[in-house]
Amino acid sequence: MKLVVILLYCWLPFVASAQETLTLDWIDLIPKKERQLFDQQGMPFVDHENNQAALQKRMGSVRPELDGSTVRIPGFVIPLEGDENTITEFLLVPYFGACIHVPPPPPNQIVYVKFPKGAPVQQLWDVVYVVGKLNVQTIEHELAETGYLLQGTLIEEYDDAG
Repeated sequence: MKLVVILLYCWLPFVASAQETLTLDWIDLIPKKERQLFDQQGMPFVDHENNQAALQKRMGSVRPELDGSTVRIPGFVIPLEGDENTITEFLLVPYFGACIHVPPPPPNQIVYVKFPKGAPVQQLWDVVYVVGKLNVQTIEHELAETGYLLQGTLIEEYDDAG
């Protein structure tokens, strides 16, 4: 019996920490050794002297240690799949207009979200938190390439207090 109790006490902290939700900022999706390539909003530094059309910069890598983590991350929604009432797939981006009005952020700054139960459309016009299981996975979409996939389970109202 003592062995069972000892094993339970040793095992319980691992179970509790495995289910802990990490609240991430966009900079957290960039490996620390590469953060000097990005500004504080997580965007690559721009060369304003270049006259070429602005395309998605495929720079920076992802953080494989986040794979499988339950996370909570704020962002703006770009709807991809759903109907007039709910959205089941969307891109989560760090700033308004990303991928639509301006060039897409780098892949490590875009999260492809699958939300099977559907998120109410009216809840998604402002910045929101999306909670779910994060996977490091490249997804090619006509709007942009993404570096992460999030299996969304919850949409929360954004509160800048964190």
